[in-house]
Amino acid sequence: MAFQPIVDTLTGKPFAYEALVRAVDGAGAASVLSRVTDNNRYAFDQACRVKAIESAMLAGLMDTDAYLSINFLPNAVYSPLACIQLTLQTARVTGLPIDRLIFEFTENEHMGSPEHVSSIIDTYKDIGFKVAIDDFGAGHSGLDMFARFIPDEIKLDMALVRGVDSDRRRQAIVRAVVGMCEELDTLLIAEGIETQGEAEMLRSLGVRYHQGFWYARPALEQLPMINSGYVT
Repeated sequence: MAFQPIVDTLTGKPFAYEALVRAVDGAGAASVLSRVTDNNRYAFDQACRVKAIESAMLAGLMDTDAYLSINFLPNAVYSPLACIQLTLQTARVTGLPIDRLIFEFTENEHMGSPEHVSSIIDTYKDIGFKVAIDDFGAGHSGLDMFARFIPDEIKLDMALVRGVDSDRRRQAIVRAVVGMCEELDTLLIAEGIETQGEAEMLRSLGVRYHQGFWYARPALEQLPMINSGYVT
């Protein structure tokens, strides 16, 4: 696993660390995900959860106040309560409080029936996890998912972030999403921030939580330091 911080730009501290799957040779997620099939999806999803928790704890997550954010595959969950047991056991063994866990799923992931996804989200929130929609704005169903699933957080897709400081249309869209999240009491995270200009514009538009290379690149098996030179 590699970890990348989600930064609270108000405090300069990590709000969470996202666990990002990597190959054993350090290759990117695509080289791993391309080998996920219907036959191994469940085992892969379970292994990622365990590895993320164990690696984050070894890297010193409990020395911070940050959450651990883990991506999951809705299609790998055949029964929300049964499939979460290994995650709960791993958290218990490693000493990770379950209320420090966030589970992300993407609107681009083919996920079967909305009722099944709703059941997963309801179960996770009842247990005490937070749930986030990743890549919000990248697919055709984002607003419908936001209305249907009631996430704790949404992560603004990098396609809307890229060049936002020089694009009035993107600025207008982000401003509207900020207002929507404020009204619905949903935390908004902008991901894929690569420049100071993007960071400053997003702050001015009301986006407090940021993630991207401008703040820190993902680090294998460790929690990277946040770029101390970013503008607060």
